[in-house]
Amino acid sequence: MSTVEKLAILGAGPAGLTAAIYAARAFLAPLVFVGPSFGGQIATTTEVENFPGFPEGLQGPELSERMRTQAERFGARLIEETITRVDFSRRPFHLWSEAGEYQAQAVIIATGATPRKLGVPGEDAFIGRGVSYCATCDGFFFRDKEIVVVGGGDSAFQEALFLTKFGRRVRIVHRRDQFRAGATLQKRVMEHPKIELVRSTVVERILGNGKVERLELRSTQTEQRWTTEADGVFIFIGHEPNTQLFRGQLAMTDDGYLIVDNRLHTSVEGVFAAGEVHDNWFRQAITSAGFGCMAAMEAEKFLDH
Repeated sequence: MSTVEKLAILGAGPAGLTAAIYAARAFLAPLVFVGPSFGGQIATTTEVENFPGFPEGLQGPELSERMRTQAERFGARLIEETITRVDFSRRPFHLWSEAGEYQAQAVIIATGATPRKLGVPGEDAFIGRGVSYCATCDGFFFRDKEIVVVGGGDSAFQEALFLTKFGRRVRIVHRRDQFRAGATLQKRVMEHPKIELVRSTVVERILGNGKVERLELRSTQTEQRWTTEADGVFIFIGHEPNTQLFRGQLAMTDDGYLIVDNRLHTSVEGVFAAGEVHDNWFRQAITSAGFGCMAAMEAEKFLDH
């Protein structure tokens, strides 16, 4: 029988690592399963300038490593394993990775969400060098630049409006002739002098030398192809919460986000959630870190009782 841990944390992005810091300082010696991507989405960001306490900015991977060092300093244990199966029907809770079985009296789920990708050549190569999935994070770096937003829903339109603060021009590229964004948002976008709408068009390739410089586009009506100048490509075609593992065990929305109360308790007592597994609105490193703090404090209270 495996050792029963007080607290297991699934995920090592800003939410999971902050939860680890707070839990370790509370002498819970949390066991943190790093999962497939240490640092989460922030680790793919080259420059982070909006995280409090770093006025001169720092690299996303560096921020993640600093959080890890801080958590380990207080006694958190990080292991390079991914949980592949869970059983929340009994306590202690049972968790399995390829390495074996684990048990824990409480669990914090901080597995994050994954932006949907276009899946076109050049997309992965230019992440952090012109390709972004977060306008709030990266818009500042595209002052007086040519910006392209891909998508047709509320998020794409909201982020396009935000990016007009920085870009010389913002073009919204959408594969259909009609947009899914709400009527009020569409009106604001259509009336904005900096925004252009490119309908019935898809991105075929992202091109550049060391950074994004241009896009190859294709008309979905005529199949005509052409290239256009672009310094930044912001992709807003949705997110996928990394919650497939918990289907049938925890309450979720239709979109797969975990349902929590205002203290981050899930539908199973002793299981908490933090970050983009439940937050489909803010999606910022600092808000995820805040949720990690809250979840750790609640887990501590649960274990005390």
